[in-house]
Amino acid sequence: MESENLRGKVAVITGASSGIGEAIARYLATQGVWVSLGARRKDKLQALEEQINSSGGRATIQITDITQKDSVDGLIRHTLNTFGHVDVMINNAGVMLLSKLEELRVEEWEAMIDTNLKGMLYGIGAVLPHFKSRMQGQFINISSLSGHRVDPTSAVYSATKFAVRALSEGLRQEIKPYNIRTTVISPGIIQSDLTGGITDPFAREMVKGMAAMAISADAIAHSVAHAICQPGDVDISEMIIRPTAQPY
Repeated sequence: MESENLRGKVAVITGASSGIGEAIARYLATQGVWVSLGARRKDKLQALEEQINSSGGRATIQITDITQKDSVDGLIRHTLNTFGHVDVMINNAGVMLLSKLEELRVEEWEAMIDTNLKGMLYGIGAVLPHFKSRMQGQFINISSLSGHRVDPTSAVYSATKFAVRALSEGLRQEIKPYNIRTTVISPGIIQSDLTGGITDPFAREMVKGMAAMAISADAIAHSVAHAICQPGDVDISEMIIRPTAQPY
């Protein structure tokens, strides 16, 4: 039943070259969703596109830097030119650069704000006029369990992910007249390369200690599909997906 409600929909996915974004792209493609994939790493995008298309799915790619509004606008234009319309915008791309504030890693603060917060805003702005003109559409914004709680080293990262939830709720309230749905998904500890950019030794060791309980990114992909395949009058506003073993 799920695939019947998904087949033929068009989904745009940012941060699609690895981790949660790649898992979402692969799973949705198996369910008949046409996927438009945006990320910065051309080689990984091309490999994923080839794999999906050779397996009977439909995928297209566009090199995208979500910290640049023109780049995100270009992703949506490319999708419309290729598939004709967009049904779902999945704002997934993000970075997690954990450190204590006293370390004053200002460039990392700015990278998280530019990617996690402004990047999501650019994604919303790029496709919202199209959704309004069609009087339908769905945003799926990837937050984090860190968007519900704050830990030492996560102050800035958590701030951006709390903001994802706040912006999504404001968006949800504003776009009801246009029959547009909004879903926030907050992953817990997931197997991905999100932690690979952490440069602070203390934070890196802290994250390493939790890696054993991480679950597959496929769990998030299935949750995304579940939200998309609901009837048009059902809006799943928020989900938290974490390992059973994760205590907080």
